[in-house]
Amino acid sequence: MVITNPNTIKNKVKRLEVVERLRNEKKKEKKKERTKKKREAEAGEDQERPKKLPRTIETMREADETIVQPEDAEVDGDEMLDEFADYFAGTIPKILITTSKKPAAGMYKFIEKMLWVFPNSYFYARKGYDLKKIIQYATNKGFTDIIIWHEDNKKLNSVVVSHLPSGPTAYFKVTSLKMPHEIEGHGKPTAHKPELILNNFNTRLGRRLGRMMAALFPHDPNFRGRRVVTLHNQRDFIFFRHHRYVFDNDKKARLQELGPRFTLKLKALQKGTFDTTTGEFEWLFKSEMNTSRKRFFV
Repeated sequence: MVITNPNTIKNKVKRLEVVERLRNEKKKEKKKERTKKKREAEAGEDQERPKKLPRTIETMREADETIVQPEDAEVDGDEMLDEFADYFAGTIPKILITTSKKPAAGMYKFIEKMLWVFPNSYFYARKGYDLKKIIQYATNKGFTDIIIWHEDNKKLNSVVVSHLPSGPTAYFKVTSLKMPHEIEGHGKPTAHKPELILNNFNTRLGRRLGRMMAALFPHDPNFRGRRVVTLHNQRDFIFFRHHRYVFDNDKKARLQELGPRFTLKLKALQKGTFDTTTGEFEWLFKSEMNTSRKRFFV
């Protein structure tokens, strides 16, 4: 009788023998399959064989009816009339950057680096001003967006991004911050306008966030500067990276990270500008939404 489940064997020595035998058989089968695939590839017979997708959380994600399909007329129509339509029609971004009240010294160093990331951005010290007054001031001065960085125990922990004058407003948790001096082989940014890469913003919510992020950067990147900002969404974590691509020769190029780097996690998207009392949420994360590791929203 062939035993396929060694857990049913009470004798430890016999059980280990069966485990070793099954492991060796599995190795032989895998080697046989690899050899077969290699021969088919050399003979050109594997072109019709469908390639198997790797089993990852992304490929096994739950079906989501909000995922936007290519050339979706309804989505395209909505986006032509949304709050970011003016930007995509040619409006130049102008960004006001501020912080929570009484920021630590490390926050000022971080803001200095972010002013290089966002062209046409200006830092205003928060002092004791209420956030609604700052938003009103920024709107009157022609700013298109406002970014407020917050910290807890002298550590950056969240950011609010609000599109002016009519919203929306997004609240993100910030983790895994690394300043440029903490990144091995980092470079120094130049004043060239960066290119922007947005990856995997595939749902209706993701498209909305992608348009909000795009509205922070100019339409006409300076390719001579070879500077690129990447916002990559993976499992609802948005990874922020800032690089310069370097051409070693005519055929090879490499990336040099400029920093800073950090990770964003969306917690809320609110209609209009920042309002903690009467604001209406388009999307709000709640703990009961964590029903599965394979469920994503962005």
